[in-house]
Amino acid sequence: QVQLVESGGGLVQAGGSLRLSCTFSGSIFTAMGWFRQAPGKQREQRESVALIHGDSINYSDSVKGRFTISRDNAKKTVYLLMNGLKAEDTAVYYCYFNVLGKEYWGQGTQVTVSS
Repeated sequence: QVQLVESGGGLVQAGGSLRLSCTFSGSIFTAMGWFRQAPGKQREQRESVALIHGDSINYSDSVKGRFTISRDNAKKTVYLLMNGLKAEDTAVYYCYFNVLGKEYWGQGTQVTVSS
């Protein structure tokens, strides 16, 4: 069982920055990263924002060059640094872990970007 605790969301002006954190339990993972669910979208429409899978990192085209995912194994924390935020980045952001095909989700943290 993997437990995820997120923090770091909030309200920011366009062009600003935020850093999300996700503290996790467990030690063996297939993939980890961040998804987001925009206002009015259903759970099935969550967008993969940044994902670490093995040695590779993948970003959605919409955040490439602005967002950076990183992990601190000693602190058991995954971060999402978001720079150059835009109004369209407004969403609930979810930490995501995959352990041999089983998915785990954080509780979600709201990010609101005012234009």
